[in-house]
Amino acid sequence: MNESSRRALTVLGSINMDLIATADRLPAAGETVGGGVLSRQPGGKGANQAVAAARLGGSVRMVGAVGDDDAGRQLIAALAEAGVDVAGVAVREEPTGTALIAVDRRGENQIVVCPGANAGVTMDGVSLGEDEALLCQLEIGVEAVLEAARRHPGYFALNAAPAERLPAELVRRCDLVIVNETEYALLPELSEARLVAVTYGEQGSALYEDGRLAARAAAQSARVVNTIGAGDAFCAALVLALRAGLAHEEALAAANAVGAHAVGDPSSQPKLSPLEHYLEPRSAVIGSRDASADGGS
Repeated sequence: MNESSRRALTVLGSINMDLIATADRLPAAGETVGGGVLSRQPGGKGANQAVAAARLGGSVRMVGAVGDDDAGRQLIAALAEAGVDVAGVAVREEPTGTALIAVDRRGENQIVVCPGANAGVTMDGVSLGEDEALLCQLEIGVEAVLEAARRHPGYFALNAAPAERLPAELVRRCDLVIVNETEYALLPELSEARLVAVTYGEQGSALYEDGRLAARAAAQSARVVNTIGAGDAFCAALVLALRAGLAHEEALAAANAVGAHAVGDPSSQPKLSPLEHYLEPRSAVIGSRDASADGGS
């Protein structure tokens, strides 16, 4: 298991600086909520997934873009510190991407993403081996993801978030698609996908193979602090677990445990243990927590 989890994974996706305002509750439209606390930390769905995969024990490289600014340099340093190969991160004239995030006391959030340099992410100059897995998301746009899918000869996984209409060619190409239940409802074309993982909050997660239920795993109890990076941690864990040869139910259960761990961490890029840790009995994996989460995207 340990050696298998080191199989090569490339993450193509967004790299953002997250500006997070934490308040007692989220504002309604047109409303101002006071008493917030501001933090600034590395984020972006692509970077979050790359960091999670590296901390879980994967051999990971990041393909993305940042601006030639202080935020970009800080984000590259944070990726490298987590053990991610950053040779594929381009530095562009556009400013580094930024996410404006409001979080309430229950960990629920509202997010506005300003893509900046992420809008220009490509696979130019990047080569991928047939034994390498590629994990993408949609914060860099469908066209960039579709081009990567055409070029990559090996295992291709897509976290279809934020949800937008997927070309039939892209759906057919995916070895794995990961979504939450809301995204699944918005993307009927996923009924044609080879393998789809869907997260259902307190109801856990499921895998659908060629449109038929193939496996389910229960959610794991967790104390929810922040849900921003939990879905990304789930994605990274599921890809690594499936690539390591775990059975569907075992891979889902491990990914649920990782997501449950992630929601207890205030960071968009939570500290995680090696993937093997999350295969242990539930009490050893998550300890004593008092809410429920599955780490869904």
